[in-house]
Amino acid sequence: MSDISTPQSRAQGFGLSNPILSQTSRQMLDLVNRLHSTGVQVDIDLPQIAVIGSQSAGKSSLIESISGITLPRAAGTCTRCPTECRLSRSTDPWKCTVSLRISDDGKTRTEKFGDDIMDKADVEERIRRAQWAILNPTLRNSRGVRYFLTGDDHGANPELSFSSCFVSLQISGPGVADLSFCDLPGLIAGVGSTGNIGDIDLVKNLVATYIKRPSCIILLTVACETDFQNQGAQEMAKLHDPEGKRTVGVLTKPDRIPTGEEQNWISILRNEKETLENGWYCVKQPSSAEISAGMTWEKARKSEEEFFASTASWSDLDEMYKRYLCARNLVDRLSTILSDLISKRWVPALFDAAADVTSEIRLPEIQDEIEKSIIATRDALQNLPKPPSSDPRNEIASLLHVFVQDLARHINGVPEAGLLQTIRPAQEQFRRAIRVTAPDFQPFERRHAKKKKINKAEFLLSEEGHEDFAIPNETVDSWSDKKSVADVTSIETNSSEDIVPDDAIYIDEVMQRADEARTRELPGSYPFVVQETYIKGIIKKWRTPAHKLCRIVYHILGEHVRQLIWHNLGAFGQGHLAQRVNVHLRDHLKKCMERTEKRIDWLMKLETRPFSLNTHYLADYKDKFLTYYRTAREKDRNPTLMATIEHYNRSSSSSVVHFGRSRAESPPALTGVAKVLASLVEIGFVGVKPEALTKLIEPDGMEPALTIMADVRAYFQVAYKRFADNVPLAIDYELIWGVERNVLDTLNTGLGINGNDGDRICKDFAQENATIAARRNELTRKLERMHLAAQQLLQIGSA
Repeated sequence: MSDISTPQSRAQGFGLSNPILSQTSRQMLDLVNRLHSTGVQVDIDLPQIAVIGSQSAGKSSLIESISGITLPRAAGTCTRCPTECRLSRSTDPWKCTVSLRISDDGKTRTEKFGDDIMDKADVEERIRRAQWAILNPTLRNSRGVRYFLTGDDHGANPELSFSSCFVSLQISGPGVADLSFCDLPGLIAGVGSTGNIGDIDLVKNLVATYIKRPSCIILLTVACETDFQNQGAQEMAKLHDPEGKRTVGVLTKPDRIPTGEEQNWISILRNEKETLENGWYCVKQPSSAEISAGMTWEKARKSEEEFFASTASWSDLDEMYKRYLCARNLVDRLSTILSDLISKRWVPALFDAAADVTSEIRLPEIQDEIEKSIIATRDALQNLPKPPSSDPRNEIASLLHVFVQDLARHINGVPEAGLLQTIRPAQEQFRRAIRVTAPDFQPFERRHAKKKKINKAEFLLSEEGHEDFAIPNETVDSWSDKKSVADVTSIETNSSEDIVPDDAIYIDEVMQRADEARTRELPGSYPFVVQETYIKGIIKKWRTPAHKLCRIVYHILGEHVRQLIWHNLGAFGQGHLAQRVNVHLRDHLKKCMERTEKRIDWLMKLETRPFSLNTHYLADYKDKFLTYYRTAREKDRNPTLMATIEHYNRSSSSSVVHFGRSRAESPPALTGVAKVLASLVEIGFVGVKPEALTKLIEPDGMEPALTIMADVRAYFQVAYKRFADNVPLAIDYELIWGVERNVLDTLNTGLGINGNDGDRICKDFAQENATIAARRNELTRKLERMHLAAQQLLQIGSA
């Protein structure tokens, strides 16, 4: 392809390369290109020109007109991937650097493609080969990019038909515009029988990534040889710029308008149809044959002017519309639009021309955006796990030490929702499960089972609270099954039902067992084996709740330890250290569990033989239960006497209150129970309680059974409270505290970090997750780009 620029055009520049532009505009345009050179356009929105259109809409020729330089094109593949150009004016000789911007596995890299080009004639071939490398990723990865600089590609079908990777051209020289623009692949409506249907969306998505940016000037090319509505580029432009504020419409190939359809296109040029804020332009570029014949840039522009001046439909336009014809007018307007776009984001101060000193230029929006991006990137880097240590062995030792301290702190107890708070509900349910095994002795014969039932013992209320009267259904049955921690900690309750773990034990059954147990005892004496049999039967039921509490605590503790492991160690390396620590601690915890279960079995063996040195407590309960059972039975046998005693007790309480109010009043005359008690005082029996009068009633023969019932029930109160304390204590010592005991030695030994192979093991543990490493590299590169961009902003206004 021949060079269509001239010495004159190179000296003066064209459009955006025109040195007549104000110093401020040129300085800002130069800043934009310097920012593009840092790669910061990946992170922030920089002004850029993107040329879009359908295939063969004349995009590449249009770019030649806009830039004032030749953009070499490779036939057939020139629009198969984006071609970004960063142009910069320089006093040095013309030079072009070709690079490939490649994205593989989420990583983006830039590779220089060959040496710098000093001769424009070599550019087209270099770009063709660069696109060949872009479209063949497998071959590129296996043989490297240098292969494509010299390899033979003739007749080779590319692996990809389109790619989002792009060819980057950095062109500098005298008369070159300070500008960035991109020639995007043309939109396609179909791929034919041999094409890939996915290419349609690939190209659309690729175009969208550019034109969706608010600072992207959309050069919408529409070929006049095809019906307007059939060209999908205008739909995409309208989608991402619905108000048409940053879209510049360009009609190409006006010489190919079918006869009679000129007015349709002229209506668009007048902005009467498909309205855009920046209007529509029409350009005529030289044909391929004319370019091949050596048509220069000046001849191309002159031919364009002659066409519009001599073609009736265009020459008849009003003067106000003729300024929308020809590439020169398009470029002048484009210069203004780009300058306006820059000024909206970057507000320059006035220049002091007299002093030839540039005052400080304020860049509020772009500076704010860069500073915010720097802060956000730093925060993202800080939120990542620490990078691999140069001394992983010491770092792992430090991490384990911190973890063990944290474990000890949680085992000792932390406020709010800690380990101990999580375990406490299970401990309370265990105590209730033991409490509910209390024998339900009834001081009535079984034949009265459906008619008579003893009331709850009110004296237990001060110790047990209301739960002694209504124990939920969560007790023996739920604690005898093997349920998960979640099942146990969310058991449904129904406080309206009284729970009786076994059938009630009636007095005649107790008496029968006592009679059957007698051997050589004297008449009226009964062996202790009767009480012992009942006690052993009750204690046997405690094994299941005790072991169930142990399993629940084991699961809760295991989950809590696992969370602490990942909290303290999970971010180290790829998580292998946390995984190995978790494995070793599971084994350690299991051994603690086994020791705890043995301790529980030992406690169960201790309880197999009734024993207590708490004789006062035991005797007090025996008296209370004996009175409790005897009173209930006597109420049934002698209701009148018992009713009289109860009436006396109530009236006696009232009279105490009465005498307290007025001591001057005389006490009422003694009658009934009061009279009997007063008489007993007269003969020396002081302190006799009304309930003692029931002893005057002739025994009914069940007194030994009442005594046995009171013995068993009193011993239960002593033993169950002891057991309900000892089991949680054993679990706490052997299991909860046990998991922290010698845990650091266990981990050091199990992990092998203190052995001869410790350095290698620690190095393996410290290997960073590939995803995190890639993210760190990405953020680091982004931070570097942002810092470079910030430095460029600081240099604004410098010579």
